[in-house]
Amino acid sequence: MKFKMNWDALGIATSVACAIHCALLPLFLSSLPLFGVNIIENIRFEYFMIALAFVVGIYALYHGFKKHHHSWWPISLFSLGILFLIVKVNFHDLELILLIPSVGLIVVAHYLNFKLCRVHDHAHKDDCAH
Repeated sequence: MKFKMNWDALGIATSVACAIHCALLPLFLSSLPLFGVNIIENIRFEYFMIALAFVVGIYALYHGFKKHHHSWWPISLFSLGILFLIVKVNFHDLELILLIPSVGLIVVAHYLNFKLCRVHDHAHKDDCAH
């Protein structure tokens, strides 16, 4: 039996996991000094997680774009969400204000890609390579 990966589902799941991580990790880290543990923010880890989310997300969205619907909307919304995440990392004062729209845009992009793929089901154009 052939296993087929649903990249949109993976993208949505990683976006939700990222939202939970971004919401709960500050609460967890702020409580660590009560137990005598001091942790310095690791900016490299934050950028690595954003880069990983970008690579997985763009792969999923590009697949849908190229083989199914040819709409730039999902990629544009996703990229804007990733841009908000990068700004969020650099401006800690705006962290919660930027988190909600960034995760929202990323989830909506994957959902829109999923819906467009189901509606068009290989709507080919002249530039299709398959």
